[in-house]
Amino acid sequence: AGVVVLAGALLEEADKLLSKGLHPIRIANGFEAACDVATKQLTAISDVVDVSEEDAKKKDNILFRTAKTTLSSKIVNRFHDQMAQIAVDAVLSVVDWERRDVNFDHIKVDGKVGGTLEDTQLVKGIVLDKEFSHPQMPKTMEDVKLALLTCAFEPPKPKTKHNIDVKDAETYMNLYEREQNYFKEMVQKCKDSGANVVMCQWGFDDEANHLLYQSGLPAVRWVGGVELELLAIATGSRIIPRFSELAPEKLGKCGRIRTLEFGTTKDRMMVVEDCPNSNAVTVFIRGGNQMVVDEARRSLHDAICVVRNLIRDNRVVYGGGSAEIACAQKVKDAADEIPGLEQYAYRAFASALEATPIALAENSGL
Repeated sequence: AGVVVLAGALLEEADKLLSKGLHPIRIANGFEAACDVATKQLTAISDVVDVSEEDAKKKDNILFRTAKTTLSSKIVNRFHDQMAQIAVDAVLSVVDWERRDVNFDHIKVDGKVGGTLEDTQLVKGIVLDKEFSHPQMPKTMEDVKLALLTCAFEPPKPKTKHNIDVKDAETYMNLYEREQNYFKEMVQKCKDSGANVVMCQWGFDDEANHLLYQSGLPAVRWVGGVELELLAIATGSRIIPRFSELAPEKLGKCGRIRTLEFGTTKDRMMVVEDCPNSNAVTVFIRGGNQMVVDEARRSLHDAICVVRNLIRDNRVVYGGGSAEIACAQKVKDAADEIPGLEQYAYRAFASALEATPIALAENSGL
């Protein structure tokens, strides 16, 4: 919201300067120079805080307090302690302290309508909005060897247009048996590799689904590409493009896959837990309706970004619009020393910076 307020104020001030006859290039150059002044002032007024691996283990550390401040103005502010701790734990699960960097590809933020915001949790693994393809497949699997497939469970399709003439029942049965044998070969290849759970990027029809169930091979279909990549990272699996490439060394491993059920609608999701590469985590958000879930997702994303940024650069400035006021005053002082027309751009930039504290004051009833 602060970025939108500042951007809108800058455009409004630029429009005023244009109406006074200033050239757009002069305005742009003045804004850029004023931005440099404001950035240097931010550096001057910032405080360096202790952000280390040891400090992060403390209960009320600076990462937690900063994330809590970020969430105070969000829709999740009633549970800002819980949400701030979730954001910190998510970042600490994937942080590289030597490089002081956080790989956001290892953090997934997902949500499901139902329950309350208080039911939001951090899962040390991957949450998928999927379920096993057959209702009688087991709901929980232990000591899983996982095959991730990007090839479909279906017979190969010819690349040219074709017709098949079925003139009698015997011909139809031969065609049916050939299709059955093809499905059985694919299922057997999966079992021979040692896999006891299969996740496929594509779908498969009821025939293949029934054969998978009969063979005791639980499967999940229509798994997205992003989820496959996260699963590959977490379980140490290789994504397999062809059945002929199935091999034991390309399978992933995890301690448990379980199915979660929600509310009276019996919506289901899958949780992949106890992964060997446990630096992949999922923030699983609950809420009364989709709007609450979406807003909570955005709020937690902001908090996670703040924690990540503080690990990268351990400097903070005070909130409440005080930093913007200090920068605006510094830009005004710099404008007094400039004899040319750029001083108008400086003053306009300073006025735009003051839009944030003015908005805060108005919203608080002052």
